[in-house]
Amino acid sequence: MGEILVRDVSKIWGIDTPEEVLTLDRVSLTVRPGEFLVIIGPSGCGKSTLLNMMAGLDTPTSGLVLHNGQSVVGPSPDRSLIFQQPSLLPWQSLIDNVAFGLTLKGMGRRERYQRAQEFLSQVGLQGFARKYPHQLSGGMQQRASIARALCLGTDILLMDEPFAALDVQTRFKMQEFLLDIWKGSGKTVVFVTHHIDEAIFLADRVVILTSRPGRILDTVDIDMSRPRDVASASFEHHRSLFIDHLRSEVTKAFEQQELVEMFDTSIK
Repeated sequence: MGEILVRDVSKIWGIDTPEEVLTLDRVSLTVRPGEFLVIIGPSGCGKSTLLNMMAGLDTPTSGLVLHNGQSVVGPSPDRSLIFQQPSLLPWQSLIDNVAFGLTLKGMGRRERYQRAQEFLSQVGLQGFARKYPHQLSGGMQQRASIARALCLGTDILLMDEPFAALDVQTRFKMQEFLLDIWKGSGKTVVFVTHHIDEAIFLADRVVILTSRPGRILDTVDIDMSRPRDVASASFEHHRSLFIDHLRSEVTKAFEQQELVEMFDTSIK
C-alpha cells in the first residue's frame, strides 16, 4: 500500500535569474493508501511538477514529499510515472517492454517472461506479446505501459494525462479499463488531467489547484457509486461545481500567459 504526504511544498524555477517563476506555493496534501486521487487545474499551475516530485524526478525548492514516511529523493520502483505519450522502447517487443524493469532487477528470462505474460493478460494484450509498439494503437500502447508498471510491483501509479492524446471513444474505454485494473488491487493512483468529466468519472477525491503559483483551491470527495453515469444529476452537480471553481483561475492563467508574451517581446 502506498501513501504520499506532500508537506508545505514550493517550487521555484530559475532562481536568481530574470526568468524566476514561483510554480507551486506551499502545497500540502495527503494521498491515502489505495486512493484514486485526481489533480486538476489551469495550464501552467504546476500539476505535472507536483507529480514529478512525487515520482522523485524533481525536488521541491522547500518542503517535503514523503512516501510511506520516507523522504522522496529520487525515482523508485515503488512509484511508476506514466506519461501522456507511451514510453515504450520501440526496438523491443511488447513482452520485453513489460518485463524491462524485471530485467534491470536481474530476474531470469523464464521467470520475468512468465510474470510479464500474466500482466499482458490482465490488460487484455495476451495475444500481442511478440508485437512491437508501432504495430499497436495508442490505447494498446498505454495499456502496455500500465502493464509494465504493474509487472514491476509498483505501489503507486502516477499518471500525467495518460489518455489526452486518444480519441474520445478510446479515452472512455481506457478510463473504464483503468478503474477495472485499480479496483481491489490496493494500488494508489495519482492522476493529472485538464478534463473535468474525466476527473469526476475516475476519482475518489479531486484536488483543484489555482493558477500559477499553484495552491490548493479546494479538495472535493466524489461521493458517487461506480460505474458513474455521466448524464446523472449527481455528475452534473459535480461538473458545475468544478466549472465554477476553475472559471476565474483559467482566466488568470490566460492573463499570465499574455503578460509573459508581452515581456518576451519587449526584451527581444
